[in-house]
Amino acid sequence: MGFDLPALSRGELGARLRDLSPEPLSDEVIGGLAAFYEELRQWNRRLSLIGRGTRGEVLERHFGESLAALPLLPTDGGALVDLGSGAGFPALVLAVARPRWKVTLIESRQRKWAFLESVKRRAGLSCRCLNARVGPALPQGVPAQIDVITVRAVELSERLLAPLRPRLDEEARLLCWRGVSETPELRGFAPGREIRLAHSENRRIVELVTVEQPRATGRVSR
Repeated sequence: MGFDLPALSRGELGARLRDLSPEPLSDEVIGGLAAFYEELRQWNRRLSLIGRGTRGEVLERHFGESLAALPLLPTDGGALVDLGSGAGFPALVLAVARPRWKVTLIESRQRKWAFLESVKRRAGLSCRCLNARVGPALPQGVPAQIDVITVRAVELSERLLAPLRPRLDEEARLLCWRGVSETPELRGFAPGREIRLAHSENRRIVELVTVEQPRATGRVSR
């Protein structure tokens, strides 16, 4: 069962989001995030999109944690794929704040996918929302080349990443929202930068960067 989220004026919402952001946010970005928040309020009344435990800190825990990744995403753009998008954090926030990025959200649960589509329309976003699951056969609509993968709501495993590997750019990066002691270990990637989340002592964003794989040596039998 859903529940109500706090009603916030455009001015209050904008002021709080600007305080949470690591960089200045334009009025246009605030407008897009306000549209996202209002859609979240409407849908959350009948579909629990976020946990009740974060009800009183929805801006800090969800919007703020998403905005924290902005220093890891240059403004000139690229192709970003978000796995297990759920309520749209971080992908919809990043799609609003980084309009030059081609953002693709993948969500297998139909009702949550419908919510993502609704936010996309209301906020006027150009991102792509796929009602699909990543498996051996990738769903239609996944970019041919991927620069960044974001994962916040699911565990990034070798099994989940494997189908996407052929489409990763040679300098692809993975951004994972995890606890302070959790660092995913994935073949071909090593820890890069790290962002400690300001409103949580136990959470951070871990960047995994591509490392050059050793070339095979020795003679090949013919």
